[in-house]
Amino acid sequence: MKLFTIFLSILISTAAVADDHGNSATGAEQNVSGDNPFILIARVQVKEGMVDKYLLIADAVDNAVEKTEPGMLFHNFDADPDDPLAFTWTELYANSDAFLQHTSNPPVLEYVRQHAQLGEGFTLEIYGNVTAAVIENIAELGFPLKHFKTTKVGYVRPLITN
Repeated sequence: MKLFTIFLSILISTAAVADDHGNSATGAEQNVSGDNPFILIARVQVKEGMVDKYLLIADAVDNAVEKTEPGMLFHNFDADPDDPLAFTWTELYANSDAFLQHTSNPPVLEYVRQHAQLGEGFTLEIYGNVTAAVIENIAELGFPLKHFKTTKVGYVRPLITN
């Protein structure tokens, strides 16, 4: 994991991104406010014979997150149709601060501790721009991450309240 953290740090510090005028800026997160929503996919592999116990800890953390994290707009745990030991968390965050709250929430930390006993794999994918603090937080947690950064194509629709 330490090697992964070093690799991720090097990758982040050397990434160059061109703006609309062709200028290059180091680190795509450099100008990100963190106010935008983004999606996180966590792919989970459970140990053989541990699925029922794992579903209990997933249910417990899901209930706790719903009660304590208003910035978590969508939180779902889905079973892989091809592998009975594989699951996916799909999470929609209101902004980067909501993610940082999530990873410091005691029930989430307890879930991660229990995952270490019941699970075999845990990888993350982020879809959208996030602050450098989010990337650093994931590196500190030691989870493999693939970050799909937003291009200039796309939009965020404001919430419609009736």
